[in-house]
Amino acid sequence: MSMAADNKLPRREREKLRQRQEILATALDLFSQKGYHNVSVQEIAEKSEFAIGTLYKFFQNKEDLYKALVRELCDKFEDSIMRAIEQPQDEVEKLRSYVRAKTEVFHRNLPFIRLYLAESRGASFNLKAGLDDELRKRYYNSLESIADIFASGIKNQRFKNIADPYYLAVTLSSVIDAFLLLWLDAPERHPYPEDPDAILDIFFKGLLEP
Repeated sequence: MSMAADNKLPRREREKLRQRQEILATALDLFSQKGYHNVSVQEIAEKSEFAIGTLYKFFQNKEDLYKALVRELCDKFEDSIMRAIEQPQDEVEKLRSYVRAKTEVFHRNLPFIRLYLAESRGASFNLKAGLDDELRKRYYNSLESIADIFASGIKNQRFKNIADPYYLAVTLSSVIDAFLLLWLDAPERHPYPEDPDAILDIFFKGLLEP
């Protein structure tokens, strides 16, 4: 929810929203420092300076709180990407905006992304349980939006019709993710390209010599 939308809420609702956000921020801080399994609900309540009953007004348990963090990150990605690609630009600029938007949200949310990657790779506990269908639907919806850009570019003869627009969207999304994860794992060895065309030229220029 945007700050402008927050200000339109009644004072009591704004206060509840503020409390919820403070609890989420505290939980993220503790999870990032200690790992999900090493943090208790009681510790989150104490660090955020709320009674544990207040925390339970918003979240059923620790896993519910974690899932709320996942949903918030998904919302940020969706909002940022949709704002970027809905600008009145041609297809090439829309793709550049998409790369920039996805990159910026990733960089702005590094603490949680590191936490999510670390926990979701764990073999003993699947924190995505109960979120899989929702995350999959969000991901597919995002891909459909990018596929529409490729389809429009092909229709307008801006792009060659080299593959199904949906497959192009999947490929571009995966390439961006690969670059981001390489950078996250070894930033000095694999610096993330500042220019989106460093990624998009893989599509725009192609590999084979004419």
